[in-house]
Amino acid sequence: MEELWFEPAHRLARRLEAGEISARELARAFLDRIQELDGTVGAYLTVTAELALAQAREEDDKRRRGEPVGPLSGIPVAIKDNLCIQGVPTTAASKLLAGYRPPYTATAVERLRKAGAVVLGKTNMDEFAMGSSTENSAFRITRNPWDPQRVPGGSSGGSAAAVAAGEAAAALGSDTGGSIRQPAAFCGVVGLKPTYGRVSRYGLIAFASSLDQIGPLTRDVTDAALLMEAIAGHDPADATSAPVPVPSWRDALTGEVAGVRIGLPREFYGEAVEPEVAGAVRAAVERLVADGAVADETSLPSAEHALPAYYLIATAEASSNLARYDGVRYGYRADAGNLADMYLETRKNFGPEVKRRILLGTFALREGYYDAYYRKALQVRRLIKDDFDRLFATFDVLITPTSPVVAFPLGARTADPLAMYAADICTLPVNLAGLPAVSVPCGFAGGLPVGLQIIGRPFAEDMVLRVAYAIEQRLQLDLRPPLGRVAA
Repeated sequence: MEELWFEPAHRLARRLEAGEISARELARAFLDRIQELDGTVGAYLTVTAELALAQAREEDDKRRRGEPVGPLSGIPVAIKDNLCIQGVPTTAASKLLAGYRPPYTATAVERLRKAGAVVLGKTNMDEFAMGSSTENSAFRITRNPWDPQRVPGGSSGGSAAAVAAGEAAAALGSDTGGSIRQPAAFCGVVGLKPTYGRVSRYGLIAFASSLDQIGPLTRDVTDAALLMEAIAGHDPADATSAPVPVPSWRDALTGEVAGVRIGLPREFYGEAVEPEVAGAVRAAVERLVADGAVADETSLPSAEHALPAYYLIATAEASSNLARYDGVRYGYRADAGNLADMYLETRKNFGPEVKRRILLGTFALREGYYDAYYRKALQVRRLIKDDFDRLFATFDVLITPTSPVVAFPLGARTADPLAMYAADICTLPVNLAGLPAVSVPCGFAGGLPVGLQIIGRPFAEDMVLRVAYAIEQRLQLDLRPPLGRVAA
């Protein structure tokens, strides 16, 4: 069955269309794979086996009756556990939401279902999406399928690990400062953060509302385009959703790069970046240059201020968003003798990292500190956006490492929050500017995948995916991890 587990979704779709396999058989194969491997990987918090088989049966019945089906009909997908699905446990990996079953479904998930996708379950994550390793989950640790002693990245580590291990054909994640792209890099899959506003955030449990964006994690670039076509588009239920047309991004996947202007911002290739990582990225760029692309070094000077600005803005918004978890309306409620104690005892159930970020954000918003910290961070955000705009007057895309390092060992950074935050230095400037960016595998360092990040102009997902596809086609990497792989 290895050809099913590691087959891209678009090829599985063709096999389903040809009648080589039924949607129910495909769902059963992936559910068996989860049963076999997830005790080791820990990608899932909830497996919705009965729901998946029922949805697969619906797709088979449509085909049998000759009814039109969607482009993802029968494709088994995983959903990050901060995206609501009506009646399905949705916890954001927090004790505060243990047992919570939403009364509605996120727009992005609804659109996947409308396209015919089959939901296998909800994936593990850092609690409330706050983390870079998926070690902050209140329920379990997720391991990297390339090396179970290493992290899968975060916060969408469960989604990335599920796709990498063949426990889902594709998945949805969310990205606030790199939470799709960094785990995609660590796990050797493709991860796309769309332009802010490109995908509805309705039904996404909020972390930082001006930064959060939903996107796909997939086995290849074609699948990323396919899922984006399904989930993108304006949604009246989300006030930040952009009324921008959804093109066929698959049409952009030509493989041609002649004349494409590539910028290499030197701030993303500094001492913090492991030499093998930078080397793999530069080697991939040279392949594009050999086929007619033009690459030049450039500078994004405000990038050095992105980390502190991000952790002020994101934590301030988190402090506000997480105030709703008070034990009154929904989620966990502590037993206490009075209202004040009930608030206190309930909110003690946040994990250490979430508490840290709430405290940081609350401090930044306090009277007397707001101008010195939060307002200053917003000004830096504007400078970063202006710097990107300046570069995109010259370049079509910017290429950087996705992460300065490959997947690090479990526990290596949990005692040092600043070292953990530094794992996102290449990705979080993109969120501050609201730009689209994709991570695509570009090689290996010490046997572990290296991710290359392609950043584009607002709503230029077509160019970002075009360059990613060109890299993918030229490198032709074997991205099947050793864990659970059938011996030849």
